[in-house]
Amino acid sequence: MKMRLKLFSAMAGMLLSAVAIVNAQEANPLEGTWDIVIEKDGEQLPSWLEITHSGTSTLVGRFVYAFGSARPIAEVKVKNDIFSFIIPKQWEPEGTDMTFTGSLDGEGLKGTMIYTDGQPYSWTAVRAPQLEYVAKAKWGKSKELFNEKDLTGWKAKGDNQWVIENGILKSPKSGANLVSEEKFKDFKLHAEFKVPSGSNSGIYLRGRYEVQITDDKGSEPSSVLFGGIYGFLTPNEMAANDASEWQTYDITLIGRRVTIVANGKTIINDQNIPGITGGALDSNEGEAGPFLIQGDHGPIMFRKFEVTPRVE
Repeated sequence: MKMRLKLFSAMAGMLLSAVAIVNAQEANPLEGTWDIVIEKDGEQLPSWLEITHSGTSTLVGRFVYAFGSARPIAEVKVKNDIFSFIIPKQWEPEGTDMTFTGSLDGEGLKGTMIYTDGQPYSWTAVRAPQLEYVAKAKWGKSKELFNEKDLTGWKAKGDNQWVIENGILKSPKSGANLVSEEKFKDFKLHAEFKVPSGSNSGIYLRGRYEVQITDDKGSEPSSVLFGGIYGFLTPNEMAANDASEWQTYDITLIGRRVTIVANGKTIINDQNIPGITGGALDSNEGEAGPFLIQGDHGPIMFRKFEVTPRVE
């Protein structure tokens, strides 16, 4: 009996020590998700950072730059209150890997990015907000954001290539992205679209979270293919139709929780979107935002874009 008590006591002590270590790691003020703004060549580039602990002493993470998908951070190193990490090139120009250094700045972070061309740029970050989920949402009146005549209610970011023919919104070639003038926070979206063979587009929810639209019938599901939240959430099946067919998305976004029904199949069910995706308009996650339709990756067509906002 005494031997059992000693063994139990030793195991309990080890468990308490492990809990203490984990709690100490959880208390690290660097941990969590951060919405970043990088000051680069007169522009404010939205980015995102996640820092978590791995085991007892290592910090790891994920990073989203102004374009591209979320990239893993093998280790976030900390020395004398300065942290640093390296991001390998993805879609950036040739050169070195990107290096980030930073430190706590009140309740936020600040630091420097060394880009692939060796140039330094400053950045600041605020802790990403917890976005409230409403279980019993009330929905307002549905509205069609396309009038089937012209681009009223939308603005092209750059030289406009978008046209409306026979009530169909078309981007016949790669060009400008299209942004809605009206902003939304929580909503249901019903979109009907056709993506030509080999083309690539997407819908940005609140202008920050891209739902991929790609010609992917027959492919394995992926976060960067049809129906995925780009670089973050992978559909449970590939629900894409042939490129010659009209397709549908029914998307519900409340707080961070998203459900996507593609062509009548629920492919992402009530999952949390961790942070902004590459190409986001901004990193102000606590605010309402517009819809952005990607037009810079290839041709795309829409015949319906109906939004039902959540009401208090």
